[in-house]
Amino acid sequence: MSHDVKKYSRATQVVHAGQHVDPATGAVAPPIIQSSTFSFKDCAQGAARFAGTEEGYIYSRMGNPTVARLEEAVSTLENGFGGFATASGMAALNTVVFALMGQGDHMVGTSSVYGPSRVVIERDFSRFGVASDWVDTSDIEKVRAAMRPETKIVFVETPANPTMVLTDIAAIAEIAHKNGSIVLVDNTFASPILQRPIELGADIVMHSMTKFINGHSDIVGGMIIPKTKELYTKIRPAHYYLGACMDPHPAWLALRGFKTLAMRVRTAQDGAQKVAQWLEYNPKVEWVRYPGLASHPQHELAQRQMEGPGSLISFEVRGGLEAGTALLDSVELMTLAVSLGGVESLIQHPPSMTHAAMSRENRIAAGITDGLVRLSVGCEDADDIIGDLEQAFQKV
Repeated sequence: MSHDVKKYSRATQVVHAGQHVDPATGAVAPPIIQSSTFSFKDCAQGAARFAGTEEGYIYSRMGNPTVARLEEAVSTLENGFGGFATASGMAALNTVVFALMGQGDHMVGTSSVYGPSRVVIERDFSRFGVASDWVDTSDIEKVRAAMRPETKIVFVETPANPTMVLTDIAAIAEIAHKNGSIVLVDNTFASPILQRPIELGADIVMHSMTKFINGHSDIVGGMIIPKTKELYTKIRPAHYYLGACMDPHPAWLALRGFKTLAMRVRTAQDGAQKVAQWLEYNPKVEWVRYPGLASHPQHELAQRQMEGPGSLISFEVRGGLEAGTALLDSVELMTLAVSLGGVESLIQHPPSMTHAAMSRENRIAAGITDGLVRLSVGCEDADDIIGDLEQAFQKV
């Protein structure tokens, strides 16, 4: 584009960021450049591109035109220096940790973070000398107490998966930066429509683009957005040496889904507010955790840090695991499946599904109780979702 899209609103940016009319054909929709390698006009050009003294494409593991458009689009909304699209959200996390941490380094993380994110650091990176402590990062004093001189990264997920606990990013950044540590924020649950961690002090943002950014439950992908050129330069070699790159075809699909991100997020959020209010007054529900409810412990923080409460709800059915399972087995409109952020509503049981690899002791300590249910509200009519829950609750 010939104009700077950053001067426009977020809703306009999602439509135009990363979108360029194809110079060869005039096509408005971006082409899929499904090529593994790219030719050089001569040996000097090839050498210059490998040396980094000339811009251009070499090999799709190291960069691809279609993927680059998606990286530009997401980094524009997050206000970062640039982006790295990855094969999955987990590939994004592993790339950051591989690039920035080594033997003797330490991480402080959100205790109720997405299960595999915590498990890979506790179980696998620990084999290479990376230590970690997992605390309730909504409690700033607990974060402060967990910091060490060797703490390299403070890893925050807010809202947290699946407890919907919020963390004050600006407060975390102040503590981390005084310690010389980097703040990494998983912004998957909020999306850049509702929350921009870099503007709040974070150094790196990551996403599972499988979720809201793509929004149609048909691709798997991740994204890393560093704030500075220095961090971008440190992460880049790890991205292509690990082979964490995204394929052009799912990148094209994610770029297509990205255009409707604002509309989808806001439609789903409107529905989630109604569903959460209905659940809060349901006598068969023990508790509800949704940032848009005044009863949420960090409701004030949600209003200050986010531009909306999102569309994820956690709740517990009275009767614990058995009652929760009965509810999940009885839904008709909603789909019993993991993942979130799609146009369709998904409901699942984190303790036995997404967080099953965590020990029960760690799960309970992180607030992931046996009866917890996570609901990702989609773009269906809210009354239809409530009606589905109502008929399912009658069978509990």
